[in-house]
Amino acid sequence: MVNDVKFAHFAVTEISAGRFHHFQRLARGAFGEAGFDDGEHLAWINDWTCVRTGTNAFRIAAKEEGISIELDLASAKAPVVHGRNGISQKAEGEGRASHYYSLTRMGTKGRVTIDGKSSEVTGTSWFDHEWATNQLAVHQKGWDWFSLQFDDNTELMLFQIRTDEGKQDPHSAGTFVFADGSDLKIGQAGFSLEPLSWWRSEKTGANYPVEWRVSVRALDLDLDIKPRLRQQELATKPFTYWEGAVQAAGMRKTKSVEGVGYLEMTGYAGKILGLQTPGE
Repeated sequence: MVNDVKFAHFAVTEISAGRFHHFQRLARGAFGEAGFDDGEHLAWINDWTCVRTGTNAFRIAAKEEGISIELDLASAKAPVVHGRNGISQKAEGEGRASHYYSLTRMGTKGRVTIDGKSSEVTGTSWFDHEWATNQLAVHQKGWDWFSLQFDDNTELMLFQIRTDEGKQDPHSAGTFVFADGSDLKIGQAGFSLEPLSWWRSEKTGANYPVEWRVSVRALDLDLDIKPRLRQQELATKPFTYWEGAVQAAGMRKTKSVEGVGYLEMTGYAGKILGLQTPGE
């Protein structure tokens, strides 16, 4: 008997064309059509695959409706573990936490095909691996999560958990990764996030803060975050969220910094099925 459902999302942002493509697959995995870590595959759902090719190295592939990716990723830095002693706490109480690590700068090369046009690509990727049961408490509505790669070979992960009152939960946190791979843990008191501009989805009616001002006090870091495309909403069931490419610019101490990354925002279009603790 299989008691769970596995799902995967595949999204491509065409910045120059102003188009956002996203797809979802769902599978029980009862016949091996989906699963995790069989020794070779880190994850797969039919022919969407992530295959381990070495230490901190992967090959990912996905294809849907004329859009496909085939990419090789190899990390230039060791994994960064978030939280305290490998535990990223999301709310008070036992079980409301995750194990969470990232490979924050993975050299990437491969091929992307859109509408029959295939292009060789190179760049950098960010790999997250987080696993948990129910993370959020009943009073927590959703989260805003940032992953940023800067031009000075440093990286930043920040997330804030929002309460029902719209306030920042004390369990919000982050990690800054220096050029040499060492890291600095950032507590809720160490950073601030201020929404600057909003985008409303015509499809779902959700109103997302797509531009932000980010300040990290311990680093004397101030950034403005803007989306590469405002419409990067994944309007899917069982839940809808916004996740897409962003760019960052600002100052760290007396030096200007620029970067690229991803922003994920949940809870603006309804509850987060599977990660929300039932009422107490």
